[in-house]
Amino acid sequence: MKEVLLFLTDHWADWEASHAIAGISFAEQYVVKTMAVDKQPKVSIGGMRAEIDYAMDDYQNFDNLAMIILTGSFSWGENSYDEIAAFVRKANRHSIPIAAICGATIFLAKHGFLNHIKHTGDELDYFNEMLEDEEGYTGQAHFSVAQVINDGGFITANETAGLEFAREIFNVLKTHTLEEMNAWYEKQKHGM
Repeated sequence: MKEVLLFLTDHWADWEASHAIAGISFAEQYVVKTMAVDKQPKVSIGGMRAEIDYAMDDYQNFDNLAMIILTGSFSWGENSYDEIAAFVRKANRHSIPIAAICGATIFLAKHGFLNHIKHTGDELDYFNEMLEDEEGYTGQAHFSVAQVINDGGFITANETAGLEFAREIFNVLKTHTLEEMNAWYEKQKHGM
């Protein structure tokens, strides 16, 4: 079974990747595992305490890695996380898709991952405000107002796009047929 890593930081947004990780868990070919900088449990914004399966420095099995999901967190804007950026670069060199939502898109921008690909996040003005003292982001021309964008091995989504984020992750991982994904999305978005 291939692994999908849910990368957690302190005060992670527990709701933003919930549809994605639940849907992935139903796919027989994948298992979701948690990862963080260290093995200390991480507490979400909603107060959920998550155990960590892998400390980042201990993970070497990139051949068995299907995707990394970076969920939103207040800490992405408050910390540099250079060590996480190095891990994401290594995964990207192995052609591992990276999915980021909300504040995690700021992290990717800060480290230059979005400079040459189409991407989205929580409004360009917010990007510029959060990154005004950073030199790593020069991708403003590639920013689009959208729920989710998949380009160059990166899925980016704004904070209101949990369903769209999940659907794009399912699409990349091929967890469901297109018909199944569309039916699931319509049901979740518009009800029974």
